[in-house]
Amino acid sequence: MCANLQSDQSVPREGYAPVENAELFYREVGHGRPIILIHGGPDFDHTYLLPDMDRLSDSYRLIYYDQRGRGKSGGEIQPDDVSIKTEIEDLEGLRKYLQLDSVAVLGHSWGGVLAMEYAIRHSERVSHLILMNTAAASQEDYLLLRQEVRRRKAVYEDALNALVSSAEYKEGDPETVAKYYRIQYGTTIKQPEHLERLMGRMRLSFTKEGVLRGRAIEEQLYKETWLSKEYDLFPKLKQLSIPTLVIHGDYDFVPAECAAHIAQAIPGARFALLRECGHFAYIESPDEVRKEISDFFGV
Repeated sequence: MCANLQSDQSVPREGYAPVENAELFYREVGHGRPIILIHGGPDFDHTYLLPDMDRLSDSYRLIYYDQRGRGKSGGEIQPDDVSIKTEIEDLEGLRKYLQLDSVAVLGHSWGGVLAMEYAIRHSERVSHLILMNTAAASQEDYLLLRQEVRRRKAVYEDALNALVSSAEYKEGDPETVAKYYRIQYGTTIKQPEHLERLMGRMRLSFTKEGVLRGRAIEEQLYKETWLSKEYDLFPKLKQLSIPTLVIHGDYDFVPAECAAHIAQAIPGARFALLRECGHFAYIESPDEVRKEISDFFGV
C-alpha cells in the first residue's frame, strides 16, 4: 500500500446529534474539507467503511454517521419511523448540528441513493457530490442491478436458499447472516483478503436485534424507491449544478451502466471506472480512489 494512503492517526471524535424524534451517532476524524459519508445497506451501519476510509483523514474531515434505527442510532426507533423523508431530514439535521454551511457528501452503495436524494432537495448545501459504487437511481436501473445480482448468485443458489430458509437466518443469527453476506459479496470482490477484511468488520456490527430491525427498515425504504414504478431520479439529477464524481468498479454487481447513467444525467459529472474492482472500491482500489478524489477536489 502506498505510504501516502496512510492515515494521520487523528483521534476520532464521537457524539450524538439530536434530530426529530431521534439521536444520530456520528464519528469525525481528520481535518480539512468536511465530507459526510453515507453508508449503504440500507440495513447496515457505518462501521463497514472502517478503517479503510479513514485513510483519507490526512486530507479531509471525515464525518460518518449511523442512519436512524441502525447501529448506535438505534434507540427506540421502529421501522415505520424511517422513510426517505426522515433520512434526508436527518442528514440535514446533522449538517446543521455540526454548523456546516455547505458540505461535500459521499454516498457508498445504497448511500449513493440517499446522497442523490439529499443533493436534489438541498442542493444549496452540497458543495460536492461523490457517488462510490452507487446503487441505482431509478426502478428501471434497479431491475438491471437485480438481474445481475441474481446471475452472479446463481452458482451459489442452493447454499443461499438453505441459509435463507434456516431458522437461524430468519431469527437474525449474526453468524448465519455473516455466512450469507460472505457468499453474496464473494461474487463482487475478487481478492479473498479483501472479502475477509470486509466481513471481519461487518460481523462485529451484527446483532440479532439490529439485523431484524435493519431488514424491516430496508423493506420500508425499498417500497418508497425501487419497488415503485414511478421511482426515477434522473429528471431531477439533470437539473443539478453540483460538481459530481462517480466512482465505480468494472467487477461491481451494480452494472457499470447504472453508474454511467447517473454520470451522464448530472451536468459536468466525472465518471471513473476502476479496473479489477468490485463493489467496495475503498478496500479493493484505495490508491485509485484517493487519486480520483484528490483530482476531483484539485489537491
